[in-house]
Amino acid sequence: MKQTYRSRSAFVMAWLWLAFVAFNVYDLINKYTGKASMVALAVLAVLTVVVYVVALRPATVLTEHELVGRNPLRTIRVPWAAIDDVTVSHAISVHHGDGDGGVLRLWTPMSSARERAKAQRRGMPSQGRRGRFATEPTVSRAEQAAQEALAGRTHADWVGDQIRERAEAARRRTGEQPVEVRTTWAYDAIAAAAAALALVIAAIVVP
Repeated sequence: MKQTYRSRSAFVMAWLWLAFVAFNVYDLINKYTGKASMVALAVLAVLTVVVYVVALRPATVLTEHELVGRNPLRTIRVPWAAIDDVTVSHAISVHHGDGDGGVLRLWTPMSSARERAKAQRRGMPSQGRRGRFATEPTVSRAEQAAQEALAGRTHADWVGDQIRERAEAARRRTGEQPVEVRTTWAYDAIAAAAAALALVIAAIVVP
């Protein structure tokens, strides 16, 4: 089963930006005034490329056979059996056996210090208010154990566990050997950057 993880806030903000750009492009084309309009279009194009490569393109994709890390300018495909270890701090780092060993740093999901602190507070036992009567429900041992297990854990930690489990399962399969890690350039991002550069040149050339 294929699973895709992105930064939700970045993804939503990027699509709002694209809607804003679409409206402005329509307005600039309808009210074209020469060089001023071309400069405005070029600026919008450059900013849109930046938004695309840092907010829309990055994703972590878990497929049946491999982990796909889509970073701003590259796509890295790591077969599950090639993954040696997974560590999580602010970002997920996947250690794989490519050559002498490599590290794939995933752009998403990431965990901020604020998110980790919130997760830590969520896992702490709740304190009842002072007074004659208790105001908090009694927490069972199972619920307390679940709170302690989740203490300090973020979405990035959970995704890291999913990657680790799939890698371990792949290594346990009989006859499955680690295969080559593949890295390719992000041709979509390069094409978008080339189009933006063409608009910048046109804005300079147009009298």
